[in-house]
Amino acid sequence: MISTMHLQPLAISSSSSFTHISLLPSFPSLCFSQSHSNLSTSTTICKRFLSPSVNGKFATLPFSSTKRLTTRAAEYKFPDPIPEFADSETEKFKSHLLKKLSKRDIYGESVEEVVGVCTEIFSTFLHSEYGGPGTLLVLPFVDMADTLNERGLPGGPQAARAAIKWAQDHVDKDWKEWTAGDSNS
Repeated sequence: MISTMHLQPLAISSSSSFTHISLLPSFPSLCFSQSHSNLSTSTTICKRFLSPSVNGKFATLPFSSTKRLTTRAAEYKFPDPIPEFADSETEKFKSHLLKKLSKRDIYGESVEEVVGVCTEIFSTFLHSEYGGPGTLLVLPFVDMADTLNERGLPGGPQAARAAIKWAQDHVDKDWKEWTAGDSNS
């Protein structure tokens, strides 16, 4: 739960005043909103001042280091999807899902159609959005369950669970193996 504390405005000078202070307990930071009456603008300054350590105690964290960390994270660009990797991974996914779902009684004669829907959504995601570890999203798997349910096919949630479990166990690892030769050149 995020709590915000509002305080009465504190007059700093005739041209500006602090009007809002918020403290977020899960990510301790202090934010000041400053309104400039003569400029009719507002400035917000946030400073993260505490960072939890491994043993549960808090340590002081200087503002400049968090700003650098945030800047570096924002500047990182994930690689573009690799079509050959997407094709290879889609085949592995389809093979696994067909084998896994064929063992379940709930699919009956619809197992190939269920696998086809899941494979199409997974393939589209790999070809358009997956760019390596850190980019495996849950949305395609939610789309699988929703699409299966909308089409009246059995076992949408179970198929999506099996699909995401396989993806979590294999996709990032397979990407690292696939791109290992590229990073050494």
